[in-house]
Amino acid sequence: MQLEVLNFGCRLNIAEGEAIRTAAMGASIGNQSGLIVVNSCAVTAEAERQARQAVRKAARANPDARIILTGCGADVSRDRFAAMPEVSVVLGNDAKLQAESYGAGAQPRDATAPYTPLTSGATHARAFISVQNGCDHRCTFCIIPYGRGVSRSARIEDVVRACQAAVDRGQNEVVLTGVDLTSYGHEGYVLGDLVAAILRDVPALLRLRLSSLDSVEIDPLLEEIITSETRLMPHLHLSLQAGDDMILKRMKRRHSRAEAAALVARLKAKRPSLAIGADIIAGFPTESEEMFANSLALVEDCDLVFGHVFPYSPRHGTPASLMPQVAPQIARERAGRLRAVVEARRAAWLQSLVGTTQQMLVELDGVSGHIESFAGVTLSSPAQPKQIVPVVITASDGKHLAGITA
Repeated sequence: MQLEVLNFGCRLNIAEGEAIRTAAMGASIGNQSGLIVVNSCAVTAEAERQARQAVRKAARANPDARIILTGCGADVSRDRFAAMPEVSVVLGNDAKLQAESYGAGAQPRDATAPYTPLTSGATHARAFISVQNGCDHRCTFCIIPYGRGVSRSARIEDVVRACQAAVDRGQNEVVLTGVDLTSYGHEGYVLGDLVAAILRDVPALLRLRLSSLDSVEIDPLLEEIITSETRLMPHLHLSLQAGDDMILKRMKRRHSRAEAAALVARLKAKRPSLAIGADIIAGFPTESEEMFANSLALVEDCDLVFGHVFPYSPRHGTPASLMPQVAPQIARERAGRLRAVVEARRAAWLQSLVGTTQQMLVELDGVSGHIESFAGVTLSSPAQPKQIVPVVITASDGKHLAGITA
């Protein structure tokens, strides 16, 4: 083992993982004991715990390896990670993509420099391309802007070039990622302009997918593309966070419950096949049982079949950490109830797909993959990896689908 990169958290971290590997390769080659880079997430206390656990596990398995901790955890909890005896170096997000950081030490990046899109997934069926980094909003629960800085976006022509490169290496699907993807903006262009340019200038790209979107920032052109362009996959993951208006205000979110429901209704009226997912926090400070009931009802009101549900955990330095807290056991119990409601709706949706023919992108193992709506499918016999093949859905276990090639 010479170099290992362990990525945690969002798709942006995944996209950056390949660039980290390239940057660290020289230091790895010169270190016969090996180099392990833990690319951490800090969105919740649990995410940081998982990073610390990964560091200890890596050190036990490779006691002579040099371990570098980077990612958002390195920026928001630097001292805590630096105090771990297993960690050799802590690198902030501003330094983790620079080759010199893995040799003589970190050199801060010029925060005003143009943002360069990063592509990962050379060994995957799809490519993840980061087009935006940082965030200009200050949701009261979120620590990520403190680790990622202000919003920065890549030039459209650079993103188009990255998408073409992904197609050239045999990938038929691209996923656009960012910390706050819908805040994408460069020289007056918005995310809808970027998506339109990719679809126009990379005609060989068969499937384009978007990572998490802030519903209030979906621009008119993007909304039109979502409902009319078949190459943009019918799967949206929305950053909703809660279903109660008072909680949304205390989170400092910029949408109301009614606006979120109206957006979903508008989109699905034009494109009924859209599968909707969302981030939802349970047990946010001051959340009453009545307020939580509004989040439960949001699952039906927004027809959610995917859910990233997690109990609120206070992040030191955020305004929400100073608000009256909901007991952790109550937050966990509410998160469990939310997950159960989402899972029941998801199971019914998956069952409705049994007997239909869907287009599936085959993963490298030849038997697993995702259809256009992002439901996972396992094939009864192998198909050609990286290819998009028609499959007949034969069964569902409530969480995944089974199918055969048509």
